[in-house]
Amino acid sequence: MTQEPLDILVPFWGEPALLRETVASVLAQTDDNWHLTVVDDDYPDPSVAQYFADLADPRITYLRNEQNLGVTGNFRRCLELASREHVVFLGCDDRLLPQFVEVVARARREVPEATIIEVGVQVIDQHGEPVSTLADTVKQRLFMPRSAGRQLLSGEELAASLLRANWLYWPSLVFRRDTLAGKDFRDDLPLIQDLGLIRELITDGAVLLLEPEVAFEYRRHLESASVAGLYDGTRFAGERMFFAESAEVMAAHGWPRAARAARWHLTSRLHALTLVPAALRQRDWAAVRGLLRHAVR
Repeated sequence: MTQEPLDILVPFWGEPALLRETVASVLAQTDDNWHLTVVDDDYPDPSVAQYFADLADPRITYLRNEQNLGVTGNFRRCLELASREHVVFLGCDDRLLPQFVEVVARARREVPEATIIEVGVQVIDQHGEPVSTLADTVKQRLFMPRSAGRQLLSGEELAASLLRANWLYWPSLVFRRDTLAGKDFRDDLPLIQDLGLIRELITDGAVLLLEPEVAFEYRRHLESASVAGLYDGTRFAGERMFFAESAEVMAAHGWPRAARAARWHLTSRLHALTLVPAALRQRDWAAVRGLLRHAVR
């Protein structure tokens, strides 16, 4: 049976040069059974629209919002545009390795019960070079379930694992679109909206396939919104609210281990502690107080 093309949606606001790298990585796929949609969130640079006009590739759709919708609003717009059987919300500075679509197609064919697929991920820095950060090392080596081959995870086991440490890489995830029907991105979780949606999918019965083959490059750089939010307190305030809510949701679902993991949110607290020395060096006393408050709450 012929598979529908993989629906690749890119919500764009950022550096046009990095977006061009992202698009180039899609064009370089060994399996051309894909369709790319880029949703420009009214970025103030006419060269972006000209770039796509010059490409003139029928597999690529470029859309521009009439006004800036913000991060959550543009993700919501991409979700509305998803129209094929499987969809990935690719970051506008991330890169697919050439075999990504091929690896996903094989997983779709051989493990049809999976509703979410995560391939192996290589983290890169702002220059596109492989990098190993403390956060990624902890996630990948200590908390991500490890196996020599594929793994299927679901239910309380998956929920508890992700509430201890979110080891998923959101832009690499491939979703079966029917499981996203009726779902939305939350305005009150702008920096962890991915985990909010994943939690809802898990309680609805999602099955996650971990595909070990590395096929995705996830970019980390200090300019990202999530990193900026660490020091001004917005991310950790949102995390506290999310974990308190998650503890109630998991308990109501009859998943005590997952509820306990949410109440403790240990890695989130430890993450705050690791940032205290940098805040002290910057003499940012408000940040120091906020980080320590999160670490003990």
